[in-house]
Amino acid sequence: MNRLVCMLPPMTITETRQRILNTAAALFSERGYELVGINELIEKSDVAKATFYQHFRSKEKLCAEWLRQESREMCDSGKALLASPVPPEEKVAMKFDGLRDYLKGSDFRGCPFSNTATVVLADNEVREVVRGFKASVRQFWHELAGEIRPDAAEAARLGDELFLLFSGAVTEAQNLKEIWPVETAKSAGLTLCTRKTNT
Repeated sequence: MNRLVCMLPPMTITETRQRILNTAAALFSERGYELVGINELIEKSDVAKATFYQHFRSKEKLCAEWLRQESREMCDSGKALLASPVPPEEKVAMKFDGLRDYLKGSDFRGCPFSNTATVVLADNEVREVVRGFKASVRQFWHELAGEIRPDAAEAARLGDELFLLFSGAVTEAQNLKEIWPVETAKSAGLTLCTRKTNT
């Protein structure tokens, strides 16, 4: 029996790992990292405890990999938007519109990275993933701002302003369970994009 298990194709292991990740994504997104226990993750994933620990040595490791998966998906979406042929101001509007749709569709659960960071106090692997993701989001806004402002310093300034507007909109929309913070931030962002500069 052990030999047969060892000879299973790699895809079976990958599918099991993905099932655990999908379970974690659903539970962590719905209730938060701190309210989901390891035993529930094992039970809902329909795997043996030994199988779970074969793939993830701890709940922290599972959370970090879940956030990495989320980060890859969001970064791919950002790259696709940057590569699209639409005018940059329209890309700004589309990014905020995407946030609006996400918040409505998720019942205003907010950013999984920020939500997790608030309950993970130790400076560990999870926080490293969160920092890396936030840096990539900031870089996205810098690159998009570079399409609007040819001057590097002006682009960096605009990028940071858009980044903070976007991040603040996520937080306040989640707090209030209302969409107006996103719409207001979008309007402010588009105004910043048309601001006259000294260069």
